Amino acid sequence: MVQARTEAKPIVNRTQAQVWLRQMMLIRRFEERAEMMYQKGNKIGGFFHQYSGQEPVAVGSIGVLRENDYIITAYRDHGHALARGMSAKAGMAELLGKSTGCSKGKGGSMHFFDVEKGFLGGHAIVGSHIPLAAGVAFASKYRGEDRVCVCYFGDGAINQGSVHEALNMAAMWKLPVVYIVENNLYAMGTSLARSSAVEDLTVRGAVPYGIPAYSINGNDIELMAQTTRDAVNRARAGEGPSFIDAKTYRYKGHSISDPGKYRHKEELDDALRNDPILKYQELLRERGWIDQEAIDRMAEGVKQEIEESIEFAESSEPPPLDALYEDITTAPFIPQE
Repeated sequence: MVQARTEAKPIVNRTQAQVWLRQMMLIRRFEERAEMMYQKGNKIGGFFHQYSGQEPVAVGSIGVLRENDYIITAYRDHGHALARGMSAKAGMAELLGKSTGCSKGKGGSMHFFDVEKGFLGGHAIVGSHIPLAAGVAFASKYRGEDRVCVCYFGDGAINQGSVHEALNMAAMWKLPVVYIVENNLYAMGTSLARSSAVEDLTVRGAVPYGIPAYSINGNDIELMAQTTRDAVNRARAGEGPSFIDAKTYRYKGHSISDPGKYRHKEELDDALRNDPILKYQELLRERGWIDQEAIDRMAEGVKQEIEESIEFAESSEPPPLDALYEDITTAPFIPQE
């Protein structure tokens, strides 16, 4: 059952709320302009997965973490990176394959990475990073560090066998990890109703392993923040993992080549009418924490920041050819006699 907000008063102050609103607006603008760049055909190579519509999940959850906590996610990773504090310039440069990008231009859309911010990717293989999150959390516990790993994945990944192996180990060893399912209702083009015998993902991903689970409206940014904070505090206290089923919605198809025509127009229209960014703007106006003039200034600042990131990316140099052999681990080549 999806929880509604029950707090008598907001869990954030005015300044924090405005920061979160701007972050969501920045992510949305970044995605929209990046998609336009991709469609030009010669700007962005490889795959591209839009995050528009899911902004509250990343911003609300990352917004309550400490600076030294870890974050790991799947290939729809731009929003998480920006929410963690990665600059739009580093992100856009990575999309354009430039050496000034967050992964030196060699990772592309699906492999954003920033070790200084504890942002450990960006992973293209569905579900592959979920065991890695357990490993990161195990390392934190083994070293006696007070750090938590937050792991994001889509509803489709719950069908991967390695996911359940990782969840079982995390529960057995009480690892400091929080699993957040960004349940946008579609695994590529297949709806959750058509791909899962049990649609309640907490039943599949948490109950069998005795992991505390929460099924919430992930587009309620403050509920997302509160739920994540509770789960993170539990992990820091040595009580083990938590599982958050954050219900959200992606406005675009699975990737840039997917028009999303498997969805009814009424479904998408309803989601657009409930745009979480517009909803949060409305909420903050009702509280007297912001007015339309301030929102307009914020939007203009975001627009300028993204345009500057594009100029920066386009003017940056691509990585040199010999960089192909850097930042990799390989066995030495021994020629055969």
